[in-house]
Amino acid sequence: MPSARSSTSTKAPYLFLFLEILGREGGIQSYVQDIFRSYLALDNLPKADVFLLRDSQAEHPFASDSLQFHYFKTGSPRLGRIRFAKALFTYLVRYKPQHVFCGHVNLAPMVWLLCKPLGIPYTVLTYGKEVWQPVPSPYRQALQQADCLWTISRYSRDQACAANQLDPQKVQFLPCAIDGDAFTPSAKSPGLISKYGLADHKVLMTVARLWSGDIYKGVDVTIRALPQIMQAIPNVKYLVIGRGDDQPRLAKLAAELGVAERVVFAGFVPTADLVEHYRLADAYVMPSQEGFGIVYLEAMACGVPVLSGDADGSADPLQDGRLGWRVSHRDPEAVATACITILQEIGKREQGRPYDQRCDGIWLREQAIALFGKAAFAQQLQALLRASQ
Repeated sequence: MPSARSSTSTKAPYLFLFLEILGREGGIQSYVQDIFRSYLALDNLPKADVFLLRDSQAEHPFASDSLQFHYFKTGSPRLGRIRFAKALFTYLVRYKPQHVFCGHVNLAPMVWLLCKPLGIPYTVLTYGKEVWQPVPSPYRQALQQADCLWTISRYSRDQACAANQLDPQKVQFLPCAIDGDAFTPSAKSPGLISKYGLADHKVLMTVARLWSGDIYKGVDVTIRALPQIMQAIPNVKYLVIGRGDDQPRLAKLAAELGVAERVVFAGFVPTADLVEHYRLADAYVMPSQEGFGIVYLEAMACGVPVLSGDADGSADPLQDGRLGWRVSHRDPEAVATACITILQEIGKREQGRPYDQRCDGIWLREQAIALFGKAAFAQQLQALLRASQ
């Protein structure tokens, strides 16, 4: 049992449980870090302990008097899970936390089995497609018996509830957040324009994993749309940021369609360098099926108009089309039509003529940050935590 806070505290602690948040980079890891960052900034919340199943002992950037971290990674995953379960049971009995927040569905059966007999309420955090399909019976029962479920979008709620017979009334929203200080508008980098051969071109851009299992990202659909786009906008290029085993197929498709010279595969770009790449784009295009789509917010925070699919979680960051274009995600013609419209509206803006407000970079940034910035995220987290007390 790791050392925990004193049981003489005037307010019972919270307990957070996660698989890992330090061992790798990713959307879930960034989301969890936003939770911790906001937790430390909020007032009148109980102290909390955090159990991390797959992370090793480390100097955690969010460790403080308010958040204490405990690590359970061992050379044997099975042994680590046993240690985790024993520590969890001991903690629940000894400290009787007022609420347990289970950070992944894979931990939910354990939480359900230990919390329910002790009368300790628990919430399960869901992120996306891990609960969009029917999960095994113990996982489904753990979700159904939870006092509350958090998710990132209406689409994720609807998918999870339909697949696993969950009560939508139990679902609360904690959308992804955008860091408006990290993602900002600025002029296009001359160095990157030269590097990618984008001089005198209108640039469409996508940031996505190019994995054969993630073709829903829609990079192939955008490539198929390019011939039609080029008829209306001859000086267009498509910049694809990301890597994966699907790149050869995508490059072959571009060659077959005669647009290979218009598609630029930039490969992996570190997070710190993404903002300069967003600034290269005249439009961010990803006709996908996302649980939410933080990339749309990153683009908007940089003042870039966005295009998404019309049957996924992007409805939330795009506010059902108020902040961007939403089209059928596997329809190249619809993607082409929308891209042409966006680029033409940008042309009107550059000429000082009336144009679609969704191409107003200043307005887009203001809207994205007001709705999904760090302050909005912290406010929503505080409301959810208070509701759990």
